Amino acid sequence: MPARSPEELDRLFAQALNSGNLESLAALYEPAASLSPQPGHTVTGTQGIRQALAIFLSMKPKINLMPRLLAQAGDVALVSAAWTLTGTGPDGSPVNLSGQSAEVCRRQRDGSWRYVIDNPFGLQ
Repeated sequence: MPARSPEELDRLFAQALNSGNLESLAALYEPAASLSPQPGHTVTGTQGIRQALAIFLSMKPKINLMPRLLAQAGDVALVSAAWTLTGTGPDGSPVNLSGQSAEVCRRQRDGSWRYVIDNPFGLQ
């Protein structure tokens, strides 16, 4: 299901991550998009984003997002979301993360929205 608004991207992201659906997650990004899976590290393009998201999925995460639209200029939008994530680390220990994201989204020709830049850790 494509996002019909910039904020809906985060709702669809949470739904796909919580259900472990890598294909649905990857479909939320433009082919040349960038994702910062951890502070100071950025991946670009479908393959890099898929690999980074697969690592997140290996934690069996549950995420809660509260998105809000910060600004929109035509077909480009800036969205932020407060989020919390729980999961299981590679050693079996619990993982608890939280942050405030910064995301740039673009409306596609079909009217749907996709991520262009996704930085879950915002300005850290």
